[in-house]
Amino acid sequence: MRRLLQLEYLKNLNYRPFKIFACIYFVILVALLFIGLVDFDILGIKINLKEQGMYNFPGVWNFTTYIVGLLKIFLGCIIVFSICQEFSNRMFKQNLIDGLSREEFIFSKLLTILVFTGFSTLLVFVVALVLGKSYSSTQDSSLIFKEIYFIFNYFLKLFTFFSLLMFLSILFRKSIFVFLGFFMLWFVEGIFSGIEKFAFMKDFDPKNKASIKLNHRYFTDFLPLESMSKLIPNPLIRTKMAEMFGMQFKFEYPWSSAVACVIWSAVFVAGSYWILKRKDW
Repeated sequence: MRRLLQLEYLKNLNYRPFKIFACIYFVILVALLFIGLVDFDILGIKINLKEQGMYNFPGVWNFTTYIVGLLKIFLGCIIVFSICQEFSNRMFKQNLIDGLSREEFIFSKLLTILVFTGFSTLLVFVVALVLGKSYSSTQDSSLIFKEIYFIFNYFLKLFTFFSLLMFLSILFRKSIFVFLGFFMLWFVEGIFSGIEKFAFMKDFDPKNKASIKLNHRYFTDFLPLESMSKLIPNPLIRTKMAEMFGMQFKFEYPWSSAVACVIWSAVFVAGSYWILKRKDW
């Protein structure tokens, strides 16, 4: 394991896009986590997310993981460029000649993904805890870690996302095709989701409450990107302004989405290994 980590470190250390996107990601990440301290002027109305409860326990875990989750594409670019350069520079073939097995190649990429995911998750946890301790209106011990599961959801969301990008990178081997493939997946999922929800609303009977319970889950909720998005809900609905408009935050832990993400991660890793074994590059 240590040898593989050292190998990945040496590969990426002198790779300029790796350093550029890593710096951009962590700088913007920290900046966004402190965005609640800034006053926004929207249509003449000053809005401060800290005053709206962004840093209050236990909602701070939801706010921080959701906001930082929007930046995952920057780390995703690092994963894509790192893997695609293996094939464009023929490093993968050379590594095989030097004795690196396909299993070790996949394992080294998984280690890289775990390092990025783990470090990002740890940083979010520490900063969110510090912000909550500093600015939360309540320091009740029963509330501080009540929604700590959002940290786990963030880790799972990142790992699944990076596993998907690893699969696409090994499948297409060129970064431009990887991003096109990802866009197509997002587009197709959106179409399927729209069709399914349109069909549901067409047959929906508002007087039949039983049908609501039976149909509140869609098939498309278990597709890769949709299952990831279900792990962390939009926290704006739990702000004080949203409460003034009668909105209520109701959240049940998305066990089905979490299981779906675990399954999709396994599928992407297994698929990546299967492609490597099948192709003779």
